Amino acid sequence: MKVYNLSCSFDHRFEGWFASEEDCLRQQANGMLACPLCSSTAITRMPSAPHIGKSHSKADQDKNATAESGATSTESKKTNSDEVVAVTRVDHAQIEAQVQAAFLNGMRELMNRSEDVGSEFAEEARKIHYKESPERSIRGHTTNDEAQSLREEGIEILSLPAIPLLKNTLQ
Repeated sequence: MKVYNLSCSFDHRFEGWFASEEDCLRQQANGMLACPLCSSTAITRMPSAPHIGKSHSKADQDKNATAESGATSTESKKTNSDEVVAVTRVDHAQIEAQVQAAFLNGMRELMNRSEDVGSEFAEEARKIHYKESPERSIRGHTTNDEAQSLREEGIEILSLPAIPLLKNTLQ
C-alpha cells in the first residue's frame, strides 16, 4: 500500500492511498484522481518522507514525539546585548490543514441545519421574506443576477462556493 501526500492546483492538500505507484500514475493519467474539495484533476504529488520505526529508549521516544508533533517550537537566541529572545516557528502546513478542516466542519454543520431547495432558491427566499412560507434556513443555487436582485429587494443572502465533497461521502 502506497500513501501519497497530494495537492490540487488550488493548493488543497489531501492523502491518496494506492495499491502501487503505477496505480497512482494510471489513475492520474486517466483523470480518475480528483481533489475532494474542488474536484480539480490537476493533481501533483507532494514531497513526503517515509516513516521508519526504530527502537529507542523511552526518553528518546518522548523527545522525538514532541519534536515531530509540534505545530510550534521555541528556540532561545542571544542578541548583541546578551538578552535571550524566544523565537517561535510555526508549521504553516499544519495550520492550513486545521483551517481547512474547520471550514469543512462549518460547511457540514450549515448543510445539516438548512434545507436544500435547489434551483428554486431565489423564489423560496422571496416567499420566506414576504412571509408566504415558514421562516427557516435554506440553501440552493441561483444565478449572480438573481442573487443581486434578492439583495436589492432587501433579502439578505450569503454566497458560498459549491464544494462537491460536502454533497457525497468519500467512502
